[in-house]
Amino acid sequence: MKLLSKKAMCNSHGQDSSYFLGWEEYEKNPYDETRNPKGIIQMGLAENQLSFDLLESWLTQNPDAAAFKRNGNSIFRELALFQDYHGLPAFKDALVQFMSEIRGNKVSFDSNKLVLTAGATSANETLMFCLADPGDAFLLPTPYYPGFDRDLKWRTGAEIVPIQCTSSNGFRITESALEEAYKEAERRNLRVKGVLVTNPSNPLGSTLTKKELQLLLTFVSTKQIHLISDEIYSGTVFNSPKFVSVMEVLIENNYMYTEVWDRVHIVYSLSKDLGLPGFRVGAIYSNDDMIVSAATKMSSFGLISSQTQYLLSALLSDQKFMKNYVSENQKRLKKRHEMLVGGLKQIGIRCLESNAGLFCWVDMRHLLSSNTFDGEMELWKKIVYEVGLNISPGSSCHCTEPGWFRACFANMSEDTLNIAIQRLKAFVDSRDNKDDIQNQKHSNKKKSFSKWVFRLSFNERQRER
Repeated sequence: MKLLSKKAMCNSHGQDSSYFLGWEEYEKNPYDETRNPKGIIQMGLAENQLSFDLLESWLTQNPDAAAFKRNGNSIFRELALFQDYHGLPAFKDALVQFMSEIRGNKVSFDSNKLVLTAGATSANETLMFCLADPGDAFLLPTPYYPGFDRDLKWRTGAEIVPIQCTSSNGFRITESALEEAYKEAERRNLRVKGVLVTNPSNPLGSTLTKKELQLLLTFVSTKQIHLISDEIYSGTVFNSPKFVSVMEVLIENNYMYTEVWDRVHIVYSLSKDLGLPGFRVGAIYSNDDMIVSAATKMSSFGLISSQTQYLLSALLSDQKFMKNYVSENQKRLKKRHEMLVGGLKQIGIRCLESNAGLFCWVDMRHLLSSNTFDGEMELWKKIVYEVGLNISPGSSCHCTEPGWFRACFANMSEDTLNIAIQRLKAFVDSRDNKDDIQNQKHSNKKKSFSKWVFRLSFNERQRER
């Protein structure tokens, strides 16, 4: 008799993906400037560590928030006993205000339609539980965040059908790709319940255009399905075009109070914009009262601590600080992005043009030994084990074209990023030198063969005479 559940014994978590395997190799041999300078540099983790000094400065200037005090009086007991899964009203009000600020105050949010969750991971899974039954499908444009295979499918039983996007148009979503994905789901006898997109995209680092968002809204309207817009990177946009939320396009296209209005849901988190993944702060925003009600009940399985909510409500309510923080953080992201893109360009490696996020979508197709995913894995293993960099191969993101990789740039110091670029340069140079030697050998063989043919021909002619 088996003593464990099927879920415990199944292999559907996705932990065997190269995305997670790269992390495991890094953890065995992590780079450290002094203790382990030859270790693996972690470029597979989308963390934002560029603006901690700003947050730490605010904490120093606002000691009451971190000490759980209000007007100088301790509220520790009050917070320690609070366990309402609706969340602290002050925090929810501050969070929706911050979400509006990031979107240029072009849209506003109602805190009564906000559900707090323990991070965006929990938010996305909760929406799956609310919108899909086991065996139902959601369409996702490729390439997509590898963790979605775990977050959306593992416990819910939902399925993912890829919307195949290609480099020919910068991996943009097209009507034909949407329709083909829907037909593929039908061929697999899957009921499509919706489309999920990340905007800005992880791993592309690019924002969706208004045209793409309008296309998506038309598609879900026609098919009578849901649209989830994961906008976790909305505050990281550092170059034009500016970020456009699906909520803005809904209003512009007069979808308010239609059926579509209730079928569009936003996921958000403070993990990327504020660099606080350890605080586990996420949220679902929906205009559908039933979704809000069901998701709120489900949130009891993954609450945000009341202490965290109190601290962050004080931080987010300081609008002057937050405005300066967002602006300065975006400047730092832009500088770091330019550093990586420029460094790679100097060694002959180009990146997809991007304007957001904590990573670049890197084109290494010219370094493949063969234009196959086996060739991609061969290159990836060399970069991990020989070069000492953990980057995420495109195949882990379900990219249809081998040779693309996601490289993160905001989770390390400038010095460490420079070392990573120099390591990659040495690797490319060594490959080029090997190619030169091989070409020289090939050229010498051709010359020797030509001389041999000439001598043979000459001797034949001499004999004929």
